[in-house]
Amino acid sequence: MALLGLFLCCLLLAGCMPGDSKYTEEQPAGFLSGIWHGWIAPISLIVGLFRDGVRVYEVVNTGWWYDFGFYIAIISGFGGISLFRK
Repeated sequence: MALLGLFLCCLLLAGCMPGDSKYTEEQPAGFLSGIWHGWIAPISLIVGLFRDGVRVYEVVNTGWWYDFGFYIAIISGFGGISLFRK
């Protein structure tokens, strides 16, 4: 059962990776997409090694807002913003 859950999670993540031609110049990736892509950046990096077209960062984006969301997710997703330090 755990293996099935892992497979389904990987399948879900693979459908939402940056560089999958989902975004266009008319509808670029925005702030929330930046947050999502920041959270899955380590997975995107690994998948990008084996599949062409998958990137860590979406090139077709809204600019500053996408970058802001991406970096917030990178910092917070890896424990950079922690209120409790030992």
